[in-house]
Amino acid sequence: MATPIIMVVWYSFMDGVITSDNPAFVGFDNYLEVLANPVFYTAVRNTFVFTGISVVAHFTIGLAFALMLNSPLLGDRTKGLFRALYVLPWLFTVAIVAVLWRLLLNPNGVVNYIFGSLGLTDGQTEWLANPSSALLAVTFINIWAGYPFFMISLLAGLQGIPRDLYEAARVDGAGAWQQFRNITIPQLRPIIISMALLDLIWTSQQFPLIWMTTGGGPINATEVLSTFTYKLAFTSYDFSLASAAAVIVLLLSMVLAFFYVRHQKGRD
Repeated sequence: MATPIIMVVWYSFMDGVITSDNPAFVGFDNYLEVLANPVFYTAVRNTFVFTGISVVAHFTIGLAFALMLNSPLLGDRTKGLFRALYVLPWLFTVAIVAVLWRLLLNPNGVVNYIFGSLGLTDGQTEWLANPSSALLAVTFINIWAGYPFFMISLLAGLQGIPRDLYEAARVDGAGAWQQFRNITIPQLRPIIISMALLDLIWTSQQFPLIWMTTGGGPINATEVLSTFTYKLAFTSYDFSLASAAAVIVLLLSMVLAFFYVRHQKGRD
């Protein structure tokens, strides 16, 4: 595990690695060049927007569906049906999700047909090719594909909360909102924090979904750190700059990993 990490760090201090017979040591020049690249800051901004909206939506939708599936108002068969439907997006591979939504968001696709029929758009919107809508479109796709992870984990947490707590709260006159705020959320807090940190790490490194839907375009509208690094390596063939960018991403990920490990130790 350490070998490729050490190699990438070493490459980031060299110039002409892989593509040259005589690579030269350049110190931090590659890092300075990456940090001076305006596209890098566009990628950082898009990564924060993409990750932030996705994590918040994953939690909100996942919790809402988990509460519904845990409700005594639904029968067992109904819960089983909804559980199968809601978990379905998580069963698809990223490639299938990307192809599916590219077809749905096509100018002649189902989404444009529905919005055009309702008079919300002209029915020919280029969702993934328009710089003003592309980032929100891929973010929506990522939300659709990722919320079941939160839903399943939160549902397991809800089913582990003792019923006695709710019965005691009802005896004391607590309403549904007071029970949710004072019992449900505190009991789920360890799961919520752990999953939010994991989702931050995973979503901030999302590559295949964006690459197979927009490729980081149009005009860098959906460029994120992972696609930015990939293009440096396999489009520009500048493996030294790509290694420097990869090390920067590694350092950012280590910050999130530090807080996750710290939380897990505190939880234990």
